[in-house]
Amino acid sequence: MSILSISKLCKSFGFLKVADEISFDVPAGQALGIIGPNGAGKSTLFNLITGNISSDGGQIFFQNEDITQVSPMKRTLSGIGRSFQIPQPFDKLTVFENLLVAGTFGRNLDEAKTTDNCVEILQETGLAKHVNLPAGQLSLLERKRLELARALATNPELLLLDEIAGGLTQGECDSLVATIKSIHEKGVTIIWIEHVLHALTSVVEHLLVLDFGRVIAIGDPGEIMKSKEVREIYLGIEV
Repeated sequence: MSILSISKLCKSFGFLKVADEISFDVPAGQALGIIGPNGAGKSTLFNLITGNISSDGGQIFFQNEDITQVSPMKRTLSGIGRSFQIPQPFDKLTVFENLLVAGTFGRNLDEAKTTDNCVEILQETGLAKHVNLPAGQLSLLERKRLELARALATNPELLLLDEIAGGLTQGECDSLVATIKSIHEKGVTIIWIEHVLHALTSVVEHLLVLDFGRVIAIGDPGEIMKSKEVREIYLGIEV
């Protein structure tokens, strides 16, 4: 059963079409990777799914409910969580306070359960030792982990990750991927935009390629990356 279904989703900014009748399904419990060159419309797609921007046409179904016109808050409450490409914590709040803020506006948790959930997430994401540190003092890796942790604190069933491995060293990337794998193994459905291809393909079961707002290909990651068209678009080389 699909947890998310996108049907002919469209969005333009003036004459620039950034989503051109995008359609795809994401089965519950699976992980979908999204790749494409800069400007392909990847982050715009996330903003359409979360309601940060409105579509010009098409429909978005989450858990079989049409959420196309639903507010971002209600989408979060329904079980959609996301991280941002550039971490956006409350710098003056502690790591734990950042999680509590996210958890307070999350799904199906009372105050006591929110606190317990945030403690578990601190352990799971490797942030427990920084619990009382202001977020503004964290390293890049720790800020990425906090971005992931804040998304998890909303108690999502669908987790959207936007280039969370970008800018990290190989070792930092590997440790973050291990955390994402652990989250996915618990049954959380993931859609992950990423340029660090080896990190992405170590987690996802399917790969979707976007170019100029259009879905170019979707399927098995290994098969997708063998495609002449995909390699020319994504790698920027003639094959």
